[in-house]
Amino acid sequence: MHVCPFQWRYGSEEMRKIMSQEERLKKMALVEYALLKALKEVGEVPEEVDPEEVLRAAEEVTVEEVEELERELGHDVMAFLEALRRRTKTAGKYLHLGATSYDVVDTAWALIIRDALAKVYKDLKEIIKKFLEISEEYADLPMVGRTHGQWAVPITLGFKFANYAYELARSYERLKEAERRVVRLKMSGAVGTMAAWGEKAFEVERLVSEELKLPPHPITTQVAPRDGFAELLADLAILSSVLDRFALEVRELSRPEIRELVEGVRRGQVGSSTMPHKANPVTSEKISGLAKVMRSLVLGELENVPLWHERDLTNSASERVLIPHAFLTVDEQLKSTKSLLNKLIINEEAIRKHLEEAGCEVLAERVMIYLTKEKGLARNDAHKVVMDAIRVHGSLRRALEEGHELSKYLTSEELEALCDPSSYLGKARELIARTAKYVEEVVGL
Repeated sequence: MHVCPFQWRYGSEEMRKIMSQEERLKKMALVEYALLKALKEVGEVPEEVDPEEVLRAAEEVTVEEVEELERELGHDVMAFLEALRRRTKTAGKYLHLGATSYDVVDTAWALIIRDALAKVYKDLKEIIKKFLEISEEYADLPMVGRTHGQWAVPITLGFKFANYAYELARSYERLKEAERRVVRLKMSGAVGTMAAWGEKAFEVERLVSEELKLPPHPITTQVAPRDGFAELLADLAILSSVLDRFALEVRELSRPEIRELVEGVRRGQVGSSTMPHKANPVTSEKISGLAKVMRSLVLGELENVPLWHERDLTNSASERVLIPHAFLTVDEQLKSTKSLLNKLIINEEAIRKHLEEAGCEVLAERVMIYLTKEKGLARNDAHKVVMDAIRVHGSLRRALEEGHELSKYLTSEELEALCDPSSYLGKARELIARTAKYVEEVVGL
């Protein structure tokens, strides 16, 4: 019986597998194998011990068996160790020697998170590349810029998309930085002092580190520091929110009265159970809805940072929920964003129509600057004249026709020259090129 929507509705099969209980047990077995192999190499266990038995045994252990043993023993890691021990000959006696449960749990998390981030990076790269392609294709298509939901000054559609490429590249960079602090080996024993391995402790740690290709934490308590987990979830939430921002852009610009960007719908797709004319931006809305979930998960991981002394168990239950759901949430958002970009309709006709409707008013800043630099008005006086002309007469052109104060400084010919939006795009194209260069350096496209 499925209870959680992530089991059947959200997330890719690949990410579900990475976050599955089966995969978690495999990673735990890998950690136990690496530890036993290291102990054998430093002479802490007899030569006849075969660490490979651990990996062979792990292939036979099932989730159901471990759960049954946990009900008996009341401890999940010990249940897993017992399941392994029953299937080994030489390794079982020395399995987990000197380690604490969270040497295994936190190192397994590091391995799982490394795999999950690799999937995130792959999808994120594809999305960023698509944004850059659109930004270049539409680098010179002027459109109305909007602030506060109101007309501002002209931009280009390419400029708009380049901003998203930049923000997503920053999320990529942010996650890479967090990975260096989170994807690390925790192999330090009961309270982090490595006492159980004596003088050979650092050698054991080094060998396990090399086997698993994980750099070790310089120091820990019984658990890896939870500030790293909190940082990771916060960075995933930032990525989630940037995807939400683009989804919101599409939702806003797909309104029937705007329709500059439209989420395409396939033939036969139902928009409403009662209104046949509806073609709702459901993919965009799903992205935005999941962002609410992702942001809410961050608080839970922040609560795991302050643990008692060298640790308590309050982080355990919450992280079983928080970490898998965080990655599955972002995974679904990335998957949905790729789908959205592939079916996105760019309505150039509507973009040009609205820019024309906006008229000279979206060039009011340009007129103000012209009055200051060319006609000698103080900047604030020029601002007042232009603002008054628009508010009293409804448009700058009408203000000139009806003898507003503006007509003392401008001719209709001068105003028309100032009101060409294609000549007031600043360094938009150069900024797009600069963004592409930054993205290529950070993301490696």
